[in-house]
Amino acid sequence: MTVTAIVGANWGDEGKGKMTDALAAKSSFVVRYQGGSNAGHTIINDYGKFALHMLPSGVFYPHITNVIGPGTALDIDVLLREIEELRGRGVSEPRIRVSERAQVVLPIHRLFDELEEQRLGAKGFGSTKRGIAPFYADKYAKLGVQVADLYDEDRLLQRLEQSLAAKNIVLTELYCHDPVQARDLLPELLNQAEKLRPYVSDTSRLLHDAYRDGESILLEGQLGALRDPDHGIYPYSTSSSTLAGYAPVGAGLPPYAITRIIAVVKAYSSCVGAGPFVSELGGDAEDQLRRLGGDAGEYGATTGRPRRVGWFDAVATRYGCMLQGATEVALTNLDVLGYLDEIPVCTSYELDGQIIKHTFPITSKLQEANSVLEYLPGWRSDISQIRSFEELPEAAQRYVLFVEELIGVKIGSVSVGPNREQLIVR
Repeated sequence: MTVTAIVGANWGDEGKGKMTDALAAKSSFVVRYQGGSNAGHTIINDYGKFALHMLPSGVFYPHITNVIGPGTALDIDVLLREIEELRGRGVSEPRIRVSERAQVVLPIHRLFDELEEQRLGAKGFGSTKRGIAPFYADKYAKLGVQVADLYDEDRLLQRLEQSLAAKNIVLTELYCHDPVQARDLLPELLNQAEKLRPYVSDTSRLLHDAYRDGESILLEGQLGALRDPDHGIYPYSTSSSTLAGYAPVGAGLPPYAITRIIAVVKAYSSCVGAGPFVSELGGDAEDQLRRLGGDAGEYGATTGRPRRVGWFDAVATRYGCMLQGATEVALTNLDVLGYLDEIPVCTSYELDGQIIKHTFPITSKLQEANSVLEYLPGWRSDISQIRSFEELPEAAQRYVLFVEELIGVKIGSVSVGPNREQLIVR
C-alpha cells in the first residue's frame, strides 16, 4: 500500500500540480486536504494548459477518484466552474468526491477578505481575496457551514444567522458597508447544493477503505512550507497548515499512513505575495528570469500577479524539507536556467555579521538578512528533450548534485519542461 504526500518546500508555486499529474497515472486516488481556491496548480497535457484551483490534479485520468477532503476550504463556485471547463475542453468526466464534512467558502468570506485588504492598503499581506483567512477564522470559531448543512435549510439558515450576527456590526461600523442578511444568501447556496449533490460522500470512510485495501493514494498539498502559519514567514502565510504532517488530518487518514513525502522545489526561487524573500532579484536579472520561467513566465496561476523571483535558496529549502519530513525532492524547472553562463546559488545568509546556514531566521530577522552566493558554471543549452540524468550536460548534473548536497535530501526526479513526460527519474 502506498500513500504519498506531494508538498512544497518553499513559498508555493514549485510545480506540485505537474508532479501530481505525472505520478497520478499509477494511483487510484488524488486528494486535496487543505487550502482552497487561493492557489493554482498549472498542468499541461494533450488537452492543453489548465490552472486548477479547487479540483485535485488527478482529474485528467478517468480511472482516478479525486477527493476534496474535510480539511479544505471548499469554494463551490470555483469547483463547478472548473468541472464545466473540463467538459468544454473535451476532458472525460472526472470522478470527484467531496467530503460531507468539508466547510464552504461563503460570499461573506470573500467580501471580508477584500474589505480588509483594502483597509490595510500597503500594509496588506498579499491576500488573493478568495476569502481564505475569514473562512478559517469562522471554521475555528465554530461559525462555519459544512457541506452537509446545505441539505438542511433550517439548519443552514440558523448557521448563517449565527455567523452574521457579529459580522454585520463589523461591516457597518468598521467598513461602512451595508449589512448582509442570511436569507439573501440562501437561494444561491441551495442552488449550488443541488449541483454539488452528486459528488458529496463520506470521503474519510472511502479513503480508509482504500488504504485498507492497499490502493495507491496521492495527497496533494497547496502552497509551501514557508507559507505555513505555525512554521513559515508569519504573518505572510496562508491560514491552513501546508505541511505533510497535516495531510492525514485534512484527508481523513490515520497518521501513520504516509510512507513517502515528495517535497517539490524549483531550481531557482519564486514567490507570489508579500513577505521576506532573501534571494530576491531586481532589475534586468529579475525580468529575464521571470520571462523565461515556466511555460509562459512566472505569473501567479490564481492572481496573474508577476511572481517575485530569485536564485535557489538553500537555507530556506533545507528548512522547508525538514519541516515537510521529505523523503525525497522533486527539482522542477531546471531547463529554465539554460540561458546562464554561470548560475548563482544562495548557500547561506549574512545576518548581524554572522553567516547562517542551518537555521532559518524568524520573520523579523529575515527582513535584515542578505544572501551569500556561490557560482556554478552554466550549461548554455536546451535540455528540454533529455530524458535521463546521465544525458544531461555535465554542468547541469553538477548543479543538481550541488543542490542535493546543500539540502541534505536525495533529489529523486528532475523536471526539464512543463509537460508530464519532461520528467527525469533518477
